Amino acid sequence: MATLLIVHHTPSPNCQALFEAVVAGATTEDIEGVRVVRRAALSATASDVLAADGYLLGTPANLGYMSGALKHFFDQVYYPCLDTTKGRPFGYWVHGGNDVTGAVRGIETITTGLGWRRAADAVTVTGEPGRTDTEACWELGATVAAGLMV
Repeated sequence: MATLLIVHHTPSPNCQALFEAVVAGATTEDIEGVRVVRRAALSATASDVLAADGYLLGTPANLGYMSGALKHFFDQVYYPCLDTTKGRPFGYWVHGGNDVTGAVRGIETITTGLGWRRAADAVTVTGEPGRTDTEACWELGATVAAGLMV
């Protein structure tokens, strides 16, 4: 059975709504043979990353960058996972009040360094998430999970 690791930092109701939509998509009944593991960014470990076959990452944009929690996650797992996880699929979502550019750039730079392969377009949301935003997050979760089905 494949494992999808969802690493998230959800400090606000807006971030929580997007996270729940991603989880709903990844765990829809159409997805078979994929175990979904959820970890808060501050508690996810290199062992979690090494045990997973694909990844979904979620963060708010804070002060023009990804959250400190997601950056901490990357700092902890980067070198222990660098060679072993190359080529694994991932996707991500970012929520910001008005700009997510720096957070997107940071995630893209780090995942490129890790050699991960983006399996779906990123979902970026500014302001209060609407129905289209939560549907895009649902689709993100479903797409990355479906890509892991054996």
